[in-house]
Amino acid sequence: MLTQATTRPTGADPAAEYLGIRAQTEAFADRLSPEDQTVQSMPDVSPTKWHRGHTSWFFESFVLAPHLPGYKLVEPSYGYLFNSYYESVGDRLPRQQRGTVSRPGASEVGRYRRLVDEAMCKLLGAPIEDDVAGLVELGLHHEQQHQELMAMDIKHVLWSNPSFPAYREERPGPRPRDPQLRRSSSPEVRFEELPGGVVSIGHGDAGFAFDNERPRHDTLVQPFALASRPATCGDWLEFIADGGYRRPELWLSDGWAKVCGEGWESPLYWLDRTGERDFAIFTLHGLRDLDAAEPACHVSFYEADAFARWQGGRLPTEAEWESVASHQVPTGRPVLHPRPIGDSAPMFGDVWQWTLNSYGPYPGFRPAAGAVGEYNGKFMVGQYVLRGGSCVTPLGHVRPTYRNFFPPAARWPFTGVRVARDL
Repeated sequence: MLTQATTRPTGADPAAEYLGIRAQTEAFADRLSPEDQTVQSMPDVSPTKWHRGHTSWFFESFVLAPHLPGYKLVEPSYGYLFNSYYESVGDRLPRQQRGTVSRPGASEVGRYRRLVDEAMCKLLGAPIEDDVAGLVELGLHHEQQHQELMAMDIKHVLWSNPSFPAYREERPGPRPRDPQLRRSSSPEVRFEELPGGVVSIGHGDAGFAFDNERPRHDTLVQPFALASRPATCGDWLEFIADGGYRRPELWLSDGWAKVCGEGWESPLYWLDRTGERDFAIFTLHGLRDLDAAEPACHVSFYEADAFARWQGGRLPTEAEWESVASHQVPTGRPVLHPRPIGDSAPMFGDVWQWTLNSYGPYPGFRPAAGAVGEYNGKFMVGQYVLRGGSCVTPLGHVRPTYRNFFPPAARWPFTGVRVARDL
């Protein structure tokens, strides 16, 4: 199971808080073989052992080396292998080559993690300055982000195996095969009309937030309507049946090029068993019948935009989404697959929801000084913002202001869509 809490390492036992989050990473990896942890199924996917090594390298490079007197790197070559994108820190292995590295193996990475943890516990066993505590806090939130990435990435790895192995077996309840029967279990979508106006968005509290969530600022929202729930698999079956993937008038130009060039006919991880739209779906629990009451998941920005257009609407803006979500209590369900939608469908959890907004800085945004300033700001181009969290998002990251972001063609994240309309 993914981590279910977020902690700041400044409590009565900061070392125990640190170790608790680190243990969640290892618990997720423990279900995987060393071979599972080495595979890179596409350039955007990183091997599980790389995630484990990289998150340890983060603490070693940004916390231990500069702030623990006498600390010596466990293995200097790990800086090249496990640096992700920090140009100011040094050279690094190209992302698309991470799966070519067989050594260090999964067990050696485990040893690396243990040695880093021992040193971190030594550091946290004594009083630390506020700036160091802030780096540790950032490192723990960073590790939780990688826990979510591990789930995304291993799902693609296992999907790429012709035998469709499960990450973890689960015996689901009865799932009828008739899409019409399954469709009836999902509430009909309603569009709530909202007045708009000047709204404040962004993180303004004293608690932790990533730099891209700040500063809080006012923005104007025109009157709009927002769907009462995300689009479901049943909705998507109707979109497919109505020729959604064959109608260029629904698609942005780049999206239509992807549809044609890559042969998209359904969301990622859907498998048409007969060629007659008899879909199965691959999950981290393995391959099973499609449940039409579940939120549609693993759709790109292009697919989400085309679906919204087909439904007579559009994607919501960040400000529209947050203006609604800020009045709800953040909730999440850290499981391995989105659950069917019941009578209520909160704004949070199950699937990340695409917005219309390109990923960019808020007014007044300033990246942090030093290498950690490369954490978010350098990626503010060519990507779109998602909101709300997913079924594999750590609960502490599920908040109204959290800004996730991916390129518009990305399909391997747990991404869905909630449609908006103009008034």
